[in-house]
Amino acid sequence: MSKVNKSTYVSEAVDGLTPRTAMEEASRCLLCYDAPCSKSCPAGTDPAKFIRSIRFRNVKGAAETIRENNVLGGSCARVCPYDRLCEEACSRCGIDRPIEIGKLQRFAVEQEEALKMNVLKAPETKKDAKVACVGSGPASLACAAKLALEGYEVTIYEAEEKAGGVLSYGIAPSRLPQHVVDHDIETVKNLGVKFVFNTKVGKDITMEALQEEYAAIFIGAGLWQEKLPDIPGVQLPGVMAAADFLKKARKSGGTYNPGRRVIVIGGGNVAMDCAVSAKLLGAEKVDIYYRRTIEEAPADMAEFQYVLSLGISITTNFAPAQVIGTEKVEAMRFKGRDGESEAKVAVDTIVFAIGQGAEDMGELAPFTLNEKGLIVVDEGCKTNVDGIFAGGDVVLGGKTVVEAVASGKAAAAEMMNYLAKKEVI
Repeated sequence: MSKVNKSTYVSEAVDGLTPRTAMEEASRCLLCYDAPCSKSCPAGTDPAKFIRSIRFRNVKGAAETIRENNVLGGSCARVCPYDRLCEEACSRCGIDRPIEIGKLQRFAVEQEEALKMNVLKAPETKKDAKVACVGSGPASLACAAKLALEGYEVTIYEAEEKAGGVLSYGIAPSRLPQHVVDHDIETVKNLGVKFVFNTKVGKDITMEALQEEYAAIFIGAGLWQEKLPDIPGVQLPGVMAAADFLKKARKSGGTYNPGRRVIVIGGGNVAMDCAVSAKLLGAEKVDIYYRRTIEEAPADMAEFQYVLSLGISITTNFAPAQVIGTEKVEAMRFKGRDGESEAKVAVDTIVFAIGQGAEDMGELAPFTLNEKGLIVVDEGCKTNVDGIFAGGDVVLGGKTVVEAVASGKAAAAEMMNYLAKKEVI
């Protein structure tokens, strides 16, 4: 139904639905009474309701449902793993194929933007309590939007020059174009949320200063600490962590030079994003190496298919053993999973997409951290420090965008309970 493009680094890979194809797809919905698709959405976006609206040509109603439940509806429409969530739960799976929920969500949000709908409005009367969010990734944006809709004054502090966190710096634009992220962020800004950029909490402003000014604080920092394997040669120039590679590529706007020969290590969506980015940025040869099988790889099948369509090879059952070079990377040596096979591949750039870690959160405040350095929270997203809540990757450990949104919404609800109790006291 949708065409796959193979154009440039900043071009979206998959075309969206037209009004006609969107109505056709929505008409396939069985209008289930119990709506298993809606029950399977972590963020509670309620696909059953917005699909029903599209089916009956109420596009504004569809946009309202999406935005009210998930302020990052545009971004999630592109990067959410629908095939493992709402689409997998779709009742049509037992008949032919699931409703293309992601594409319908994308259609509704695109119509919202094209027709300049203003579906979310914050109350004019503001509450006395002010709230701060640290980081401007999915969790913080969702948290800030929910609080703003209830009349709270919210300020987001971001270390980078642009909001979005992983949305702006950690995903290939072929999968998530910047204009989509910007539109989602503009929706949050229109609710009165303030942004302070180029300000790293703990460096440019202390947590103590925030605690004096704000009644409650949400920590929604991402995972940007590089993670490299303990093998010889990883210190050589030309070896990069995925987060650093993707950030440099996104900031360049398509001018970054990845090198002529690029190897990406990993089997998740981040690895696919790195490989696609390298290819679309001009690398002549891009290869993905993964230590397990394709069946064991966590990346979405659609991402594998797109990678292969670009001529990127995928070699499985080989793990990195050594980076070879003198002044810079020259080759990579792999060991086979069978314990006998070996491979040596010439390369200019090696990107390790094997996960990221959190910066030392203990430097911000005396938080309780787990063995992975993530902030420990209770069921109400509360940290051990009074008035400070946390969610998203710094708590969950780098899961999906939609789970980060759910985490931010849950934290906002608990923060409102906390603030309400303080007002009563």
